[in-house]
Amino acid sequence: MRPDKSNRFPNARSLALTLSLGLTPLLLPTAALAEGPAPAPGDGTLIATINNQPYSLDVFRAFYAERLQQVQQAGGQDSPQLQELAFNEFLNLVVASQEGERRQLDSNPEVQGALEMQRMLVLSSAALQQIANEFEPSDADLRAAFDQFVAQAQRNEYKARHILVDERDSALDLIKKLDKAKGKGFEKLAKEHSIANADQGGDLGWVDPRNMVPPLANAISGLEPGQYTQQPVQTQFGWHVVLLEETRTAEPPAFDEAKPALEAALRRQAVAEQLNQMRMDAEVDLNETIVRIREDAAADGE
Repeated sequence: MRPDKSNRFPNARSLALTLSLGLTPLLLPTAALAEGPAPAPGDGTLIATINNQPYSLDVFRAFYAERLQQVQQAGGQDSPQLQELAFNEFLNLVVASQEGERRQLDSNPEVQGALEMQRMLVLSSAALQQIANEFEPSDADLRAAFDQFVAQAQRNEYKARHILVDERDSALDLIKKLDKAKGKGFEKLAKEHSIANADQGGDLGWVDPRNMVPPLANAISGLEPGQYTQQPVQTQFGWHVVLLEETRTAEPPAFDEAKPALEAALRRQAVAEQLNQMRMDAEVDLNETIVRIREDAAADGE
């Protein structure tokens, strides 16, 4: 009879436990770590020993951080359910990697290359993050960046209405009615005929042309307040008749509001500059049977 291993390796399909990750506590019924402060990173705390191989909590933290980032990019968030799912995925990863070692795949040249690439990616990411954290932009740098941002962010916003219909002829008929009424009654026509924003009389509110489909953006930008388009404007939504009501210059954000984004941008710039300098200073001895520098590229670097 095979020994009962249920106490040391619960079924991965239903594994549940409490994890002190230094994140959100994870509560699952089958096994539990003692509650209390999360162990400090680097203190050697194990999360599990699997097939007699120890695995540190730091390894799982790294795995979970990557998994959480993927979820957050998709609009999700940290939760006990996600932690449970991630831990079971981590167990799958562990046993599969152990099988790879058993098959001696770590001696395969392609696998060795992939492992070295992963090591380089992790180290480069950590180095660039540390460079970014070490850079502290001065107030003068931030003010200069803010002034440049404000100068580049100057733009107009437009308050507009539209009537959207399915057929070009219908749009032409509406333009004729507006011409006959000398432009009056646009809101009423929108309520009667538009297949979008009808309840609001076709009101689009204040819009930034950069956030609109190009045909509408071009049409609105070419109007003066009080004017409407003399020809229907076609988009993927149908045919539009557009009325421009007002224009205004968009107000830039206050310095304090923009400061976090400016700091991040200056840090990215500092990282890019230091990375470029490291490349310039690097001693590179190419294997010219495999890699060759084009003559025009070499001339550009002089």
